[in-house]
Amino acid sequence: MILLNPKKHVRKYPDEKSRQIMLKTIEFFENKGLKNLKKDWHEKTWNYDFVEFMKENQVFATLMTPAGYGPADSRWDTYRNNEFSEISSFYGITYWYTWQVSMLGLAPIWLGSNEKVKKKTVKLLQDGGVFAFGLSEKEHGADIYSSDMMLYPQKDGTYVAIGDKYYIGNGNEAALVSTFGKMADTGEYVFFAVNSKHEKYECIRSVVNEQNYVAEFALHDYPITDDDILERGPKAWDDMLNTINICKFNLGWGSIGLCTHSLYEALDHAAKRNLYGKFVTDFPHVQRLFVDAYCRLVAMKLFAERATDYMRSSNENDRRYLLFNPMVKMKVTREGEEVINLLWDVIAARGFESEPFFETAAHEIRMLPKLEGTVHVNMALIVKFMKNYFFNPAEYPEVPRRDDNGNDAFLFRQGPTRGLGKIQFHDYNIAYNSVDLSNVTIFKEQIRLFKEFLVKAGPDEKQAKDIDYLLALGEILTLVAYGQLIIENRKYFDVEDELLDEIFDFMVRDFSKFALNIFSKPSNSDIQKELSLKMIKTPLANQERFNKIWKEHVYPLKDAYVMNE
Repeated sequence: MILLNPKKHVRKYPDEKSRQIMLKTIEFFENKGLKNLKKDWHEKTWNYDFVEFMKENQVFATLMTPAGYGPADSRWDTYRNNEFSEISSFYGITYWYTWQVSMLGLAPIWLGSNEKVKKKTVKLLQDGGVFAFGLSEKEHGADIYSSDMMLYPQKDGTYVAIGDKYYIGNGNEAALVSTFGKMADTGEYVFFAVNSKHEKYECIRSVVNEQNYVAEFALHDYPITDDDILERGPKAWDDMLNTINICKFNLGWGSIGLCTHSLYEALDHAAKRNLYGKFVTDFPHVQRLFVDAYCRLVAMKLFAERATDYMRSSNENDRRYLLFNPMVKMKVTREGEEVINLLWDVIAARGFESEPFFETAAHEIRMLPKLEGTVHVNMALIVKFMKNYFFNPAEYPEVPRRDDNGNDAFLFRQGPTRGLGKIQFHDYNIAYNSVDLSNVTIFKEQIRLFKEFLVKAGPDEKQAKDIDYLLALGEILTLVAYGQLIIENRKYFDVEDELLDEIFDFMVRDFSKFALNIFSKPSNSDIQKELSLKMIKTPLANQERFNKIWKEHVYPLKDAYVMNE
């Protein structure tokens, strides 16, 4: 089964400890029950009970300690971490978020060269500590070049830290906050670790009215020694970017978990509600909404799973994951919004009621595209890959499914972050030519026309400097890579032809939507308008195929999962 069902969690794990972590986490939430889950959410109670559970079962310590530092069963295993992300977010972003920002706080420690802090961190994890990533600042936001957090050298060889950080998850409770700043005397970048309970650490406030605690904090002459410094100079800068590369991947999995729970709940509601002598699920337009939502959700999962394979298989000569990674953050989270919108059209006013989980999901799904760099920030990164992706493929050995119990050590030694434009990719045609389905064929023609657009009518000098124009082109690059990995993953999940063709029904529609966006740009030449208009296509509808997906894939999910009260 592609989608998570906590009541029938029978996935195979390469070791017993991993299986037990996932099952015990499910048990924790099901024992807590929906009523208490929603009570804490409404009262905005921070998840101390979840953190205590993580400590008792050594969950964070096992999952987020790289091999060689903790117990033998500890490793940084992206597949396993994604599994945990999916399960925790299934019950709400609050729980996933505590895990996610801890991962962000830990990555600079494991990337750095300070072994004393690493050994200290192992103990803190085992003691149930959570972590935080002190990067963003109120005045600078995503402008990470302009940090005002300063480390001032003292005559005795120590330092004091002075400055503010803003929008820092777990900043209220973090055992360590990996803090990014500059050396006051040289201007070089520096990473150092501080304790949120230190008297010189002021947690000013929570900046969001949420169950999550997202802090604004200030350091007032906070004492720092070399034992607290994680890294400095160009390496500190690279570690900051690599932290984001490692961890923003996780946001897509948060979206997958939320949407999966919402699908079960919306379908159960609709299947039991009778209007005008029919159940809501008997209405053709409702079936269409559910099939579209299901196909988009399955596509999210297939893409994110396959992107995980590339991430885990990355090495010095293969950094393709640096395209697929921001796509899991950007594309999957936006698709999650679309899934919730489709389901909300069915569940309607019920989506505002306080008892169902859907109220939580509909609110929280909006957060994910905005965190760890906005959609636009990530798209600006993605467009750097466009030339090589479409016109300069390279040969690579096939990347296998990576659900083994390996430690993803390369992630912590990936080195400088420069040279994204030089990264090459395998030929996407290999995937697309491996299937012969009506909507995939239409999609392939859209790709051909887009390449013709780039060759014959690519952006002129002015358009190339127009970020809005480049972002519009980037949407199509993203969609092509999205479809490529979905097709690659079909064999590992035994995806039927009918389901894949129905997925490409919405892919063709989305391609047309993005092509229309390009067509609408006022700076277009006549040939740019002509070629962008040609990309607008209609998917081939097939009622028999649609009925099969509805009857064999979607409707059977009715009553498949209901959370314990």
